[in-house]
Amino acid sequence: MKMKMIFVGLLGLCCSTSMAQQEKVQKAKTDSAKNTIKPISSIVTKDTESKNGMINIHRNGDKYYFEIPDALLKRELLVTSWLVTVPGGSPKFGGEIMNTRTISFEKGFGGKLIMRAMSVGNQVDPKDNIAKAVANSSIDAIAMVFDIKAVGQNGKSSVIDITDFFQKENTFTMLSPEVKSKMSVSGIAADRSYLKSVASYPANMEFKMVRTYAATAGGGAAAPGRPAVAPIEAAKIGSAITMEVSVSIFLMPEKPMMPRHFDLRVGYFANSYQPLSDQQQDFGPTTFIVRYRLEPKAEDMAKYKRGELVEPKEQIVYYIDPATPKQWRPYLIAGINDWNEAFKAAGFKNAIIGKEWPENDTTMSLEDARYKVLRYLPSDIPNAYGPNIHDPRSGEILQSYVGWYHNVMSLVHDWYMVQASPNDPRARKMKFSDELMGELIRFVSSHEVGHTLGLRHNMGSSSCTPVEKLRDKHWLEAHGHSSSIMDYARFNYVAQPQDSVGIVSGIMPRINDYDKWAIKWGYTYIGAKNDQEDKKVVSRWITDSLKANPRLWFGGEGMNFDARCQTEDVGDNAMKASEYGVKNLQYVLAHLADWTKEDNDLYNNQTKMYLQVATQFNRYVNHVIKNIASVYETIKMPGQPGDTYSSVPVEKQREAVAFLNKQVFETPTWLLDLNMLNKIGSPARSGAVRSVQNSTMVQLFNDRVFNTLNIMEQRFGEEKTYSVNEYLSDIKSGVWKELQTNQEIDMYRRDVQKNYINCLLRVKNEAEVGNNALGLLFGGPTAAETMPLTVNSDIGSVITLHLENLNKEILAAADKATDKDSKAHLLFVANQIKKDLK
Repeated sequence: MKMKMIFVGLLGLCCSTSMAQQEKVQKAKTDSAKNTIKPISSIVTKDTESKNGMINIHRNGDKYYFEIPDALLKRELLVTSWLVTVPGGSPKFGGEIMNTRTISFEKGFGGKLIMRAMSVGNQVDPKDNIAKAVANSSIDAIAMVFDIKAVGQNGKSSVIDITDFFQKENTFTMLSPEVKSKMSVSGIAADRSYLKSVASYPANMEFKMVRTYAATAGGGAAAPGRPAVAPIEAAKIGSAITMEVSVSIFLMPEKPMMPRHFDLRVGYFANSYQPLSDQQQDFGPTTFIVRYRLEPKAEDMAKYKRGELVEPKEQIVYYIDPATPKQWRPYLIAGINDWNEAFKAAGFKNAIIGKEWPENDTTMSLEDARYKVLRYLPSDIPNAYGPNIHDPRSGEILQSYVGWYHNVMSLVHDWYMVQASPNDPRARKMKFSDELMGELIRFVSSHEVGHTLGLRHNMGSSSCTPVEKLRDKHWLEAHGHSSSIMDYARFNYVAQPQDSVGIVSGIMPRINDYDKWAIKWGYTYIGAKNDQEDKKVVSRWITDSLKANPRLWFGGEGMNFDARCQTEDVGDNAMKASEYGVKNLQYVLAHLADWTKEDNDLYNNQTKMYLQVATQFNRYVNHVIKNIASVYETIKMPGQPGDTYSSVPVEKQREAVAFLNKQVFETPTWLLDLNMLNKIGSPARSGAVRSVQNSTMVQLFNDRVFNTLNIMEQRFGEEKTYSVNEYLSDIKSGVWKELQTNQEIDMYRRDVQKNYINCLLRVKNEAEVGNNALGLLFGGPTAAETMPLTVNSDIGSVITLHLENLNKEILAAADKATDKDSKAHLLFVANQIKKDLK
């Protein structure tokens, strides 16, 4: 034992000696490094080009230096990389964001300056004991290490050589994986890449780099649901492409804005972190909304608290990209300024403004993080989008822009012509007037700016409007056809020509009740002591406001199975709304030949718009289908009356089946205008009618629908739910009505009936053995993922009995059939059922 103790003692002595030696070596290195650090005058000479700002930038020839003040050490900086210019034909566009990272600088070992990549996953009060545990168990990664080349006056700043940071690729300046993949690029060609310009401002720095990359001529791979990207012409010529990239470094607030806690009942984008404290007894994230910091000026605080409108301390300003065609700029600006009406609800006037970019001001840059810009992108993609970059500690929006694709105009043209032309004569042509297109651009502008303010889609808002009110001119003038512009309720397709509703007030979307309420909830300044006090106040607002006005309901983004929350729909009853919609489509189709006629057009216009009509019809059908086996989800607080989850009323589901039997499974002959089809479509194609009928049947007869109906019957009881047997019986009464009437079954009906049998047999077989039976038997890796929901349920036996009874009726009808095609068809499907049931 003594020998062991002596050995341990010697070992400890050796370790102590070794550590002491290491400390001496490290100190010697540090002292040596300090001795080599020169005064700033050795770098900044009369020939040095300097730009002063948040961090001073000095340039000597091809060398660049940062002069980082000590006051900036350990401050968090947001690094954002953007595309500025790209090769012609690129699938990505100038003005689009690639990456964001958070960094900080600090002095380290050996006279070095360390750049750390910051993580904000945990938040802890430094006064709590658990803060020590966090400090002991976590550390931010050291991303880069720089030699300190010189110190500033009075030793209060450090100068580092930053040349390689921008000349060579690193995690902060590299292309994003998405850009690399879509543009098919690989390594950077350093001899053809250089730093183009630098600029430093009080709160941010901007750097532009010209980058050349090796590129293949094969184009980008196809993404799910999207075609493969065509090769870029420059890559085909020289196996390389050149682009311009910018990097912005933005100083984050030293004191984060007080976060406002996220609530499922109001639609805001959100972020989260993990709070840690001595007092907590559970471990869960704190989730907060994303928004601008909007506060009253100190001198206006008393007025604000009295309820008077005041201007914010800092106005939200959006600039219009100077590349935007001039005729659209006033409408884009109007779409931005329209949000001022919503901000009044939060107590602010002139809170947001759109402006044209001052093209003669050379001190401003489109990539400067201080400026919010609507970027005009020369893309054939019919879309627009509105992202934002926010402080991950609080949700405060620090940078924002709107990406506006040039071809968004074709999208709004086709929507408006198909949905609104019965009510608006201006929409009855292939090229709209600037005035009409401008009005359409204005509402899209408002929608996208809403996203940059933090608002998500509210797909449920349109369901708060009774269908019949969509035909009421005076009601529409007061309330609009949807309570939110953040819904995808494009235009009021219910109103009929004889209703004479106002075009702007009754057909087009606008910022409305929900939008004003959401801005009020997210942006009203409370001045609470902490976020928990703030949470109590704003949570009570939601409960009280929804009770007073149900039109303020946030229904989510349509990702659940709630039929009230759908895209492209209007009204509280999809069946009634779609009936009106079909009437308007029939009106459009009857006039389509005249409205699409243009000189030298080879029926391209008519073909395009016929497909748009068929697509719109399919949308109406899908809106109806979603009502079957739908689950209403209404978020509640404990103590509020009513359930969170409930079934769609049985009568509404029956109404949906009746609509489909009439409008889809009875051949929609109005879409089969042979005079038109023989000019625009080859008979070798299946056609729009068959496509709609087939997709409808597949959606009606799938495992999710049957499983949900089955579970809801168990959950809510037979009296309150639509049973599987009733559901099958109602569809059968429409699809197979010829079995009772002995009428001739036309070609389209025969296809529908075959599809009926095939879909039911598939579901039956899935319910009995699954669609991956071999995987189950042999333990395949995807067996659980592909297991149908109906396996081991009653669905298989219910469908089997249904098919047995149907088969008897089919055989009986076949005996009476006089039309040879109908008789052959009935005998064929009867034999198909018989073979499968064996």
